[in-house]
Amino acid sequence: MKKIFLSYITACMLLACTNNQPMTVTVSNPLDIDRSGEMVEVSMDEISNRLKLADTAQIVVLDAEGTEIPYQITYDDKVIFPATVAAKATATYTIQEGIPQPVEVKACGRQYPERLDDMAWENDLVGFRAYGPALQAGGERGFGYDLFLKRNTSEPILEDLYAKELDKEARARAAELRKTDPQAASELLQSISYHIDHGYGMDCYAVGPTLGAGVAALIDNGEIVYPWCYKDFEVLDNGPLRFTVKLEFNPLTVKGDSNIVETRVITLDAGSHLNRTAVSYTGLQESLPIATGIVLHDDGAVKTDAANGYMTYVDPTTGPDNGKVFVGAAFLADIKEAKIVKYSNDEKKQHGNAEGHILATSDYEPGANYVYYWGFGWDRADIKDINAWNNYMANFAQKVRNPLTISIN
Repeated sequence: MKKIFLSYITACMLLACTNNQPMTVTVSNPLDIDRSGEMVEVSMDEISNRLKLADTAQIVVLDAEGTEIPYQITYDDKVIFPATVAAKATATYTIQEGIPQPVEVKACGRQYPERLDDMAWENDLVGFRAYGPALQAGGERGFGYDLFLKRNTSEPILEDLYAKELDKEARARAAELRKTDPQAASELLQSISYHIDHGYGMDCYAVGPTLGAGVAALIDNGEIVYPWCYKDFEVLDNGPLRFTVKLEFNPLTVKGDSNIVETRVITLDAGSHLNRTAVSYTGLQESLPIATGIVLHDDGAVKTDAANGYMTYVDPTTGPDNGKVFVGAAFLADIKEAKIVKYSNDEKKQHGNAEGHILATSDYEPGANYVYYWGFGWDRADIKDINAWNNYMANFAQKVRNPLTISIN
């Protein structure tokens, strides 16, 4: 009887071990280019079912050498983690029950009501903002995306930039100093301004009444239907590896219909220079052209490659010596046309003296998502010249059209 009891206990233990076997994820790269730190996604439901996890159980992700890999569970219940896979090769990762190590925050953001409702976000390489309802209520036309440049750090910088820029006490001291020492007042204001690089980043990109660094807009009778600032927002993911925000806009008038509502879902992953953006419109009754635009501030180098799905521009930045910003967009689906559109002198006055836009045009079908990617590099950070940027963009366009694939054992 005792032997039977012990055999039963042993069988139960073996069954329990079988139910908690690690899960192997094989990531395959179909391209002949190496891919490093690219996010892959696995359903959390599938992980839970395969590992037979209790509700409170945690997991760890390990590479082939057994090194723990950081991960995040997203708002739509996916486990994302960065994968590195050589050209035309596979890499194996293991997911198992365990207590993960803390993960350093690489992607995050929030609304800044203290700065006219800016929605600002960043990762370890780049930062961005979309202008909000408070700015629009003041009458300012800020249609496009703005850029926050970063260097010499992989840590979040936006909280510090905004805190200094909006320092009321410092600005009050500067106002007093102007009466007796204008030079000291100017130096104090420069020391807190986010328009000046203090060693780790700055805002020196001009947007104005344009599409800025990559906003997409419908085309109605050959004219861009400029979207104003967002109306409502919902932060869906806030790090440590992915930031996702959903923006909803006030109704647009398109084809005489004043009830067309735009929604954008913007996602920025750690390690990427580009945001993924899915744009949709409710109320639209017919197919229309949609254009992704990058504002032109001068006659800097432009590259448009519709066949391979990307476009780039070298922006001069504002200020005396802030380097060059390399702006670009990449497209998941084929685009019909990518071209430079220059403004007349009268149009320049209406658009903050901008020279025009690069526009990549596709067709938008009612009820669909228009998905594309947009972002930038800076010659004071990791992208040193336009050749490096064009190579990055060409490779990025290949990657989004040929994603990493996973199989689970």
